[in-house]
Amino acid sequence: FYAKEALLQLSRFGKGNVRACKIQDQPRYGWRGFMLDESRHFFGKEKVKQYLDIMASLRLNVFHWHLTDEPGWRIEIKRYPKLTTEGAVGNWHDPKAPATFYTQEEIKEIVAYAADRQIMVVPEFDMPGHATAVCRSYPEISGGGEGKWQHFTFHPCKEETFEFISNVLDEIVALFPSPYIHIGGDEVHYGNQSWFTDPEIQQFIKDKNLGNETGMEQYFIRRAADIVASKGKTMIGWDEMIDAGVSPDKAVIMWWRHDRKHQLVKALENGYRVIMTPRRPLYADFIQYGGHKVGRVWGGYNTIEDICRFPEPIIHLTRDYEDQVMGMQFSLWTERVADAKRLDYMTFPRLVAVAESAWTPAKSKECSLFMQKLPYFLQFLGEKGIYYFNPFNPESTPEPGAPDKEDVLKNG
Repeated sequence: FYAKEALLQLSRFGKGNVRACKIQDQPRYGWRGFMLDESRHFFGKEKVKQYLDIMASLRLNVFHWHLTDEPGWRIEIKRYPKLTTEGAVGNWHDPKAPATFYTQEEIKEIVAYAADRQIMVVPEFDMPGHATAVCRSYPEISGGGEGKWQHFTFHPCKEETFEFISNVLDEIVALFPSPYIHIGGDEVHYGNQSWFTDPEIQQFIKDKNLGNETGMEQYFIRRAADIVASKGKTMIGWDEMIDAGVSPDKAVIMWWRHDRKHQLVKALENGYRVIMTPRRPLYADFIQYGGHKVGRVWGGYNTIEDICRFPEPIIHLTRDYEDQVMGMQFSLWTERVADAKRLDYMTFPRLVAVAESAWTPAKSKECSLFMQKLPYFLQFLGEKGIYYFNPFNPESTPEPGAPDKEDVLKNG
C-alpha cells in the first residue's frame, strides 16, 4: 500500500514521469497520527473521508477521533438515545445548534473507509471529566460541578456510573476494531467542585482510604481501565493518568503537556508505552504565524519548521526507552475552528511536516530539503480544494476568522 502511495507521490512531483530509482524505506514510528475534535464543532463524514484520503497519501496510519466532550456527544448509542437527542445538541459557540452526530452505520462506513487506506480509527470517550454532554443528558450519573462547569464530571463512585460506561463501551467496541479506546482522563479539577461537598463522595473517599479528591479521581481511572480491559481493549489516556496506578499492561499514555517533560520521563520510567503529542509543537489549535489573530500561544507558537524538527529537541529524554515510544500525533482542538475552511487552514500544511517527522529516520531527515519539496504538496492540496496556510508567502493566504471573535489565548 505504501509503495503504491510513494509511486503516486513521485508521479505527482514528476508531472506523470518517474525517474528510475530504488526505494528501501520503513517508518521511524509505528503510530503516525492525527486527532480531530468533532465535539466542539462537527464536520461530517465527507470531510473526514477527505482527510483520510490525504492521510493515506502522507502514510499516516492513525485517526484519533475525539467524539465526546463538553459541547456535544457525536456518536449514536442505541441503549442511551438521549446522548444524541439531547447530548448532540449544540457546539462550542452555539449551545442551541441542531443536534449533529454520526449514526452507527456512518461510523462503520468511515472505519471501513479508513481500513482500506491502512488507517486505524481510535475513538475517544472522555471520562471522568469533559463529560458535560453525557451528564446533562443523564443527570443521575452527573458529578455536579458549578457554574459553567456544571455536569463536567461523571459521578465518581456510583455503581450506576460504571454500569453506564460499560454499556456504552459495549457499543463503541462493536463499532471500532482498534485494540485501543481513548478515555481522556485529563483536567478533572476544572469541574469537580461538588466532589468536595457531596456526602456520598466524601464517605466513599473515607471508606476506601482514597485520601482526597485526587485519590477519588485515580480510583475512577483504575475502574475505567478495568472496564476497558474487560472488553479486550487497551486504554489510552492523557498524561495526568500516570499517577493513577494503572498497570502499564492496561494503558498507553499520550504526553501532551509540553511544559511538563517530567511527565514524559515518569511515564517511560514506569514502563508505559507513550505517544508524543505535546502542545508545543504538535497542537494544531496554536497559531502558526506571528501575524495570526486566532488560536493559542504558549511561549511561542507552532510553525511548520518546529514540527519538522520534532522530536529531536526532546529525544534525549526518550533515548533509553525507544521501544516504549509508539510514535507521534498532531492534535486539532476545534474551539475556534467552526468551518471547513478554517479546519483546513489550521491542519495544512503542518500535517505534512508531522508525516515527515513520523516517517523519516532522524539520520535521513533534513528540514531544509523538506521545505524545498513542500511546494509540490501545496499544489496537490490546492487541487483537492484545501485552503492551506502558505508558509512561503503568508499574505497570499489570509487567516480565516473564528466564529465569534479574534483572540489569541496565552498559556491556556
